[in-house]
Amino acid sequence: MKHRIYPLDRIAIIMMAALTFLIGLIIMGGDHTVPIVRDFNWQEKRVGMEDAAFILSFNRPMDWPKVEENLTLTPELPGKLSWSGRRLAYTLTEPMPYGTEFKVQLSQVAEVGLSPNAQPKVMQPFSGTFRSRDRAYVYIGVNGEESGRLILQNLTQDQKTILTPADLVVTEFKPYPYGDRILFAATAKRLVSEGEFNPKLYTVTTGLQANPPDLNNSSQKPPGEIEEILDNQKYQILKFDLAADGSRIVVQRALKEGTGLGQVSLWQLPTGKSIQLLEKVEGGNFLIAPDSQSLVIAQGQGLAILPLEGSENDQPLEFLPKFGMVLSFARDGSAATMLKFNPDFTKSLFLVTTQGQQTELLKTSGSILRATFDPKKQLLYCLLTQVSPGEEYIEILYLATIDLATQAETRLLNLTNQRDTNMALAPDGSALLFDQAIEASPDNPEIAQTNQDGSVTTSNLWILLLDSSEPQPSSVGSGIDPKWLP
Repeated sequence: MKHRIYPLDRIAIIMMAALTFLIGLIIMGGDHTVPIVRDFNWQEKRVGMEDAAFILSFNRPMDWPKVEENLTLTPELPGKLSWSGRRLAYTLTEPMPYGTEFKVQLSQVAEVGLSPNAQPKVMQPFSGTFRSRDRAYVYIGVNGEESGRLILQNLTQDQKTILTPADLVVTEFKPYPYGDRILFAATAKRLVSEGEFNPKLYTVTTGLQANPPDLNNSSQKPPGEIEEILDNQKYQILKFDLAADGSRIVVQRALKEGTGLGQVSLWQLPTGKSIQLLEKVEGGNFLIAPDSQSLVIAQGQGLAILPLEGSENDQPLEFLPKFGMVLSFARDGSAATMLKFNPDFTKSLFLVTTQGQQTELLKTSGSILRATFDPKKQLLYCLLTQVSPGEEYIEILYLATIDLATQAETRLLNLTNQRDTNMALAPDGSALLFDQAIEASPDNPEIAQTNQDGSVTTSNLWILLLDSSEPQPSSVGSGIDPKWLP
């Protein structure tokens, strides 16, 4: 009995035969594809200081010494190469300058030969681009329509934007880690005019382009979009801190009425969750640690480190009885600056590492107001005071650096005697911002408030470029509490 071949079977047989013939030709003729860069993880992205390395992925193993020899970055960006399999990593060894476009190019490099008789193929030329984030900072305005409002100054784009509405008076703020949003405390202007400060917590978008890893990409939103985060109906908000990764807020609040009136408590507000009381946690000044999972808080005669995850958050992970206040952390969390209040009424600035090392950097009869790590963890930028000789107690304010290796102090700039001065170091370490507020007279109060709750009539903002051997400050307008965006 004959088997009948149907038309569809005939077509399938013909196609199989054709494919077999083509595969045979490819095998006989060899591999004609060339090496290429299949993926560049920074392509057309905005990157910041948290981006430590870029990766080039190839479609086949390459001659890595030749890759290292021929890879170029324009402008130059110091780094070191490493590779594994078909992936090349370029790890930065210097801070990336902000507000800069970079080009990555690679050509004239061959693959690793698979056999002694085969001629290695030369790669297809590659060219990629990426940008560092804009150089931008935010401050609280003090004059005219800017008074009490958050102002964004984008130096890269030479553009100023008022972020918050005129009916809110901002008293404190902290940028989110990608610079796309800002967390701030503000009170209704009508209440401020009546002498009442009772802030709520809000967020506002900056409109800056960033590449946050979350799907809710607020960097695509226009500037000035406000969202209320925490109300003030039952509790008065006294102080808050934002985790380094933006995952949670810790708030110090006081009960406004009823039993326990004025009682102060600590709460945490994780992203996407309801606010949670940190039970049995009492203390004063606090900061969220760089791991975003623990809290450093002044308790009794020392500093306690408390976990923010888990049910036993009242049990310290560590207690440092020697210190009374934490000033700042290194970005990677490997070190912190802490204050020790000495029995002779002097103060000492210590460098404390995660390995347990405690190094006294400075001892002074004056004040230690600010201390910030530079991006390479080689210097501390400090805001200090020196007590002048004489019968009258006068503190002279100045900016200085402390070399963390030698403990040598270098004075950068003497300032007018205004203790309520704020200082901020650019994320790439290129410049310092600071303000110089002038307190209002009792008969001429203004809306804008300093961090010590004193009103100001005006305040000068200054920038100090640090790429000069003798840096000199330049005036950049009026405002208080300047902060660089990450």
